This record gives sequence, C-alpha cells and structure tokens, in this order.
Amino acid sequence: MNSRAEVTTRYAKAYVRAAKGDKGRILDEVVGVTGWSRDNARRRLSVAAKRPPGGGRQVAVAGRKRRSPKYSYDAVKVLQRVWAASGGQCGKYLVASMRLQLDGLERHGECVDGVDRYSPAVRRELLAMSAASIDRYLKPAKATDQIRGVATTKPSVLLRSSIKVRRAGDEVEAEPGFFEGDTVAHCGPTLKGEFARTLNLTDVYIGWVFTRTVRNNANVHILGALKAGIEEIPFEVTGLDFDNGSEFLNHAVIDWAADMKIFFTRSRPYKKNDQATIESKNNHLVRKYGFYYRYDTDVELRVLNRLWRLVNDRFNYLTPTKKPIGFASDVNGKRKRLYDTPKTPLDRLIAAHVLSPEQEAELLAYRDSLNPAAIGRQIAELQVMLLKLAKDKTEQLYLASFPSALPDIRKGIRVKAS
Repeated sequence: MNSRAEVTTRYAKAYVRAAKGDKGRILDEVVGVTGWSRDNARRRLSVAAKRPPGGGRQVAVAGRKRRSPKYSYDAVKVLQRVWAASGGQCGKYLVASMRLQLDGLERHGECVDGVDRYSPAVRRELLAMSAASIDRYLKPAKATDQIRGVATTKPSVLLRSSIKVRRAGDEVEAEPGFFEGDTVAHCGPTLKGEFARTLNLTDVYIGWVFTRTVRNNANVHILGALKAGIEEIPFEVTGLDFDNGSEFLNHAVIDWAADMKIFFTRSRPYKKNDQATIESKNNHLVRKYGFYYRYDTDVELRVLNRLWRLVNDRFNYLTPTKKPIGFASDVNGKRKRLYDTPKTPLDRLIAAHVLSPEQEAELLAYRDSLNPAAIGRQIAELQVMLLKLAKDKTEQLYLASFPSALPDIRKGIRVKAS
C-alpha cells in the first residue's frame, strides 16, 4: 500500500459493518501496518467510512475558472522557429531583436502569410510577448551541455614585465576599437600532439566579435589570424588586451602591434576576471558552436572557419547584447547590477558615430541581406560535419585517458626477491 490514507480507505467500510470481535481483528491489522494507536486507528476508520467514494483523501477546493491563454498556439509554434533561427537567444535578447528577426525572415520568404501558421496576427502576438513569456514558452527547447575541455595557457615570462597590465574594472575608451583576445584549444581530453586553436576577439565597448581557427598556436599562425581580423573588422582597432600566453607575448606580435600603432595590454596572471568579456565569448560562441571535440586536420580547420563566418554574422548583426552601466539598491538595500537596453553590436557601432554615412549604409544593407533561418541551417550542417569528423575520435581519446584498474595478466606479476 502506498499510503496510510489508502489503508483507512480500504478497511473503513468493513470496519463499520463488522461485529465487535471482527472490529478488533481489523484494528490489529491497521495498527500493525500504520503504527497508529488503537484509538487513533478507530477514529480514522470511522471518519473514512463517512467520506464519499473516491481515491485517497479528498480536499475541498473552491472552483476556479481557468484563464484562457493569452497567446495562440500558432504564435507559440512560430516563436519556436524564430528562436531557432536566432541561435537560441534568451527571452531578454529575443524580445529586443524580435522585430529584426521577423523582418529578416519575411524578407527572405521564411515567414509567409498563410504558410506554417504565420500571419499578421501572429506577428503582432510575437511583438507583444514579454521576455518572461518567451522564456516560459521555450523552456522545453533548451539545449544540453557538451563535454569539457582543457586549459592550455602557458605564461610567457620573458616579455611579460614589459607589457602594461589591465585589471578588471579599469576604464576603457567609450568608443569602439579596444578588443580583448584569447585562444581556445581544440584538444579534446588530451594535450598531446598538435591540434587547432581558435583566436577569438571581442570589442569591449560594443561586443563586435571576430573568430578564426589556425593550425596551432605558433606565433606565425596567431599573427596571421590577427592580421586577418584587422582587415575584416569594419572599424579601426585601437587596442588589444590578451592573457599572459606565449602565443601573444612574443616579439613578432608585439612588434607588429607597435608598427600598427595598436595599444597592447595584458591581464594579471591567473585572474580570468580581468578578461571577463572574452572568457564569456569563449564559452557561448566557440564552445557552444564548435563543441569540445579534438580538431587536428586540415578538413576540420576549413569547416571551423566556414562556421565562424556564419556565427560572427549572427552575433554582430542579429544578436542583441546588454552592457552593465552601474549599480543600484533594491527595496531591501541589496546591491544589484544595472544594464542598458539590449542592442546588436551593429546598432551600438552606428550609435557610436565612428563610421561614415557610406559605411553605415553598406553595413545596414549587408544585414538586410542576411537570412536568419538560412544561417541557422548552414550552421547546423557544418556542426553535423564536425560531429562526423571528430566525435568518435574524441571519445576514444577520452576513454584512453583513464588508466586500467587491473594489471595485464599476460605480463604476470613481478615479485620482489627477499
């Protein structure tokens, strides 16, 4: 029996109808099962016998009229498609970019009136949704985590003292151009052998990102990726901040930065919070889209770089972010962080007034040419390719990293001579 309530329900009718001697035997059984005293068991059986038929204990509940859903089923289904096309944005970001996402999907024929539940009424519902409602409706569609990687930063002690230190909380210029950078190792569960590295750059002020995968962390490859970033980022790069890795703190990179008149700084050793912006991007850009597998072939490198172009377009043109702007206190006196209204990096770049009208028009036209749904499909195809290329290899390396718990019986057991 699952509960004491079921015991009383089962024996109640038989107890009130039984003779005096039979009642004593029923009480013995109930006391033995429930642990109650005889007086408590007698009282509960008498009360249970007077209840109307039904399973278990009945609780009187006042009738409550169920509220009709605020948003239609069609709106919820279209919301799931928009969320997938946006790259899985959270409610606070998706509510800020909803109009941008819908305009892009309509422009490229992904959302058509009368097709797949989409209509002007559904569009109005989506634009009226709050961030909390979006998160609630999308809760079943959340993704799962991937396997973990390994930290690979090796400090460069020779040039470290000659580079200015930038700490968490230090002020940066209130305009685009200052980037934090880091490399992500695609080593899987082991650091043995050669494996690809992804250089990741992000602008501290507007959140613009640039990502490029190279063969390894030799300074010739890192420098080539940095030069490509300077060429492709559509505004002037004025500063670079890195950790203490030897792939950055070397004569080749430092001399190049000096020739380009790029301000060069580094974080404090073992203080990841000094580079909180790029550490965050490492997680929800490189690891989210590129996984934690081992990549060490030219084919995998080419697939990754095709992937990063799509992901960078999604982040720079279609994904809003919010920036901390200060602190305040709630009604209980607890300190809390304040953030501005979420905007895309492109919108922040335009608001900074560092571009010419021609550059602004070119970037806006490029954003209008992007199809969010097509970007999502291409990203998924490339991720499937990465899974086919690297998943089994990485899992085998992971299993091989565990030492055997038992000795090899074929080699026998060595006994020390006395």
